[in-house]
Amino acid sequence: MVRIRSVRKSFGPVEVLKGISLDVPAGGVVCVVGPSGSGKSTLLRCVNRLETIDAGRVWVDGELIGYHEQGERLHLLRPAELCRQRQGIGMVFQRFHLFPHRTALENVMEGPVTVKGAKKAEARRRAVELLERVGLADRAHHYPAQLSGGQQQRVAIARSLAMDPKLMLFDEPTSALDPELVQEVLAVMRDLARSGMTMMVVTHEMGFAREVGDHLVFIDDGAIVEQGDPREVLADPRHERFRAFLGQVL
Repeated sequence: MVRIRSVRKSFGPVEVLKGISLDVPAGGVVCVVGPSGSGKSTLLRCVNRLETIDAGRVWVDGELIGYHEQGERLHLLRPAELCRQRQGIGMVFQRFHLFPHRTALENVMEGPVTVKGAKKAEARRRAVELLERVGLADRAHHYPAQLSGGQQQRVAIARSLAMDPKLMLFDEPTSALDPELVQEVLAVMRDLARSGMTMMVVTHEMGFAREVGDHLVFIDDGAIVEQGDPREVLADPRHERFRAFLGQVL
């Protein structure tokens, strides 16, 4: 589903990604871990072209993201074409970014109606289904300020799912939550994984990575240092840097 090849990204003189290559199979859950500033979030943002890469290529479901090829040359996609590509890639951020003046139901309806031109009645029916799926059917008419952080994040997940994505990107979705609210968000993500959704998850929740992940990638200083089956690499990390990282987070 996702093919990343030799991706490099710099911000000014700082090279944040140093030739990352990674595959995510359809229906797979890849968990990306590493210290703050290692390039994890930047990698996710390059997958849906929220950041422009300096070198390398990214394909999602066989489609080159952000460019079209003409001969051996790459040409940037027009904004409308890029927006079409992004419709198939859902992303959930650390912060919830809900529209504060819209209810949970209206937040979930907004994308299909505004971007896809869905009829409001159909968008409403789908939004109700998704809020029920994330355990918030009884909060459909509440505004974000009336919801806990965990509830807002679950609305954000439902909002992404409303666009019927083929891929979901999660950028530390529980990092802004109080500890007692983390599990309610992880439960929704577990359900998504069981349903066969392809997922890339940047996380510090090692228990989730061990239980749900199919593949774990440890990134440090913009490079993949270690990767493999989560249960194996967490139980017996080979690289000294990864062992030191796990000693601090476990």
